This record gives sequence, structure tokens and C-alpha cells, in this order.
Amino acid sequence: MAPMSPSMHAPDTLPRNCTFEPDDWAILARFWYPVALERDVGDRPVAAMLLDEPLVVYRAGEDIVIAHDLCPHRGVPLSLGSGDGGSIACAYHGFRFGAAGRCVRIPAHPDHAIPSKMHLRTYPAIRRYGLIWTCLRPDGQWPDDATAIMANADIPLMPHWQDAGFQQIVCPSIDIHGFAGRQMEGFLDVAHFAFVHTATFADPDNPVVPGYRPVRTDRGFEVEYRSTVGNYPIGRVDHGRPGFEWLRHFRTHLPFTATLTVHFPDDGRLVIMNAASPVSARETRLFAPICRNFDTDLPVQDVYDFNRRVFEEDKAIVEAQKPECLPLDPRLEAHVPADRSSIAYRRGLRELGLSRFFIS
Repeated sequence: MAPMSPSMHAPDTLPRNCTFEPDDWAILARFWYPVALERDVGDRPVAAMLLDEPLVVYRAGEDIVIAHDLCPHRGVPLSLGSGDGGSIACAYHGFRFGAAGRCVRIPAHPDHAIPSKMHLRTYPAIRRYGLIWTCLRPDGQWPDDATAIMANADIPLMPHWQDAGFQQIVCPSIDIHGFAGRQMEGFLDVAHFAFVHTATFADPDNPVVPGYRPVRTDRGFEVEYRSTVGNYPIGRVDHGRPGFEWLRHFRTHLPFTATLTVHFPDDGRLVIMNAASPVSARETRLFAPICRNFDTDLPVQDVYDFNRRVFEEDKAIVEAQKPECLPLDPRLEAHVPADRSSIAYRRGLRELGLSRFFIS
């Protein structure tokens, strides 16, 4: 993981064209989110956006660097430039940046000392579950000790990821033209299966939602939901499994990450992480690493394809919802008992201090 620049400091202003209310942005910026797949960060710089903040992700030898995506010389996005696996170069004047975002070469003046103003504003980078995670404002400010930031990083846990016998699968990300809170709420919703996912795994004749109850945790809440709705792809020989009671164990990690552990027959386990990274208040990049202890000999591409089909069914709903924001005032929308997870989720966001409408 990349060391942090000694000159790093939090800027005093919000990102340009910020789509969040200022107080909401300040709260959300304290949390950790994925911004890229580790396998996508090679020689070339990778552009990302988090909470309206433009970022560039690049390799500097063994380190991953995340920096503000503007060259400090003339404001050109560094993601337009080139890289060699050890540094990146700006496309405009060739200024080169390496470990910790330090400017290491100015081609027009190769023998001159490099002023500290030419170094990049960098952010912490942690590799977990095949993803690159960062935080724009750790604890609301920049501590002097980079090691402390890494040690205290509150990155969500993923059950079974490192357990023997489990296959790790890092699915391609999915872009959603909608708010991360809406997407997360849909992931936690158990009443939509029979209406949204009937082309992938659900039964349109099985819409009843048995009772369940969210249990608070120090990061959000958990739900154990038992039903006869299967999780095998439609068309698979053992899709039905008559009489089997499926257990789905949801664990939320506020504000925008949750894991779902599905208990399959014969002690099978499937874990899906839903990490909804807020590009802006109106755009979300969804990261969904998966691990499982069955069907490990099947092509990974089949998992990619099925996972995308499921999430694209949800994506169509999220992109159509009105209002686009997630109303946190419980009086603004109607609710039924099947919505207990949604109600618990919105309550958790309110308790973080987020505003009534959440976005501007």
C-alpha cells in the first residue's frame, strides 16, 4: 500500500460541482469505499470518481497510489497520461509522478530541484477482496501517521473470503445512474424477488415474505431471512429443491456496503458483497466480490454473466425510482412489514447525521 505524502492536507473546499449537501458530504467522506478493481490497475493510470472527487489510481512499483486527478502544473487530468508501472506522466508537459504522489521529473528542467508544490494530493489506498479502497477524510482530518490511518481503516468484513475451500471471484464493476442509498436498499429488500428477478432465480408464484427482524450491530444491522425462495439459476436441474428452507444472512456496514451469505443445500455457502461506491449523489459504481465453496470448477465467466444479469435487473428499478434521493423521513413514503430492513437502513443513515432528503 502506498505511503502518504508528508505534505498531504485536506482541502478546505468541497469538490467542484459537488452534488451533495455540504454537511452530508463531510459525513460520507469519513467512510471507506472501493474505487477500482486491483486487477485493472496496471501500467496505465485509471480514472475514478468518489463523492464528486476526481481520482487517479496508479502503480508505483509494489505500491498503489490514489491521488487527485489533476496535474498541479496546468490542471490536466493525469488519467489522460501514460504509465510504466512505476510512475505516471502527464499528457500535457510530461511531468512524472511516482510513489506517494511525488513529482520525480520535470522534462523541461531535468536538472532543477522539484518544488514541493508539484507533489500530488494523495489518499490512503488499501487492497481488500480484490478491490482498491480509499477514504477522502479519515476521521475528518489528515493524521500525520499514515500507519495509523491504515490500522484504523474501517473496511467492511466479508465472511469466508479467506476460508479454506472457498473460491474468490472479483466481478467486474457495474455503473448505475442512481443514488448509492437507493441501490443499497434494493439489495437488502427481500420482497422484490418474485417481481424483479424472475428471469434469473426467483419464483413469480412465491411472493410471500415470512417474518424477520433486523438486529442492530455497531456498524449497522444484521438480518437472518428464511424462506423457500431458491437461489439457483433458473433452468438448472436442481433449481427447485422442494422443501428446502433457504437462509439469507444480510450484514450491513453503513453507509453503502452490505454482505449477503446464502446457505445452500449440502452446506454450500455463497457470499456476495454489495459495495455501492458513490461516484456522486446521482451515480453509483457497484463492486461485488463473491466467494463460494461449491461449483468451484465452473467457468468464472459464467459467474460474471449471471451476477451482472441479477444486478442489471435491480439497476433498471433503481434508475427509475422517484425521488432519486433516499427519503430518510419515514413519513415521506408508505411502508409494510416486509420493509423492516429498509426501515432499519434508513434509521441507521439518519443516526449518522445525514439530512432528511440526503442529497440536494
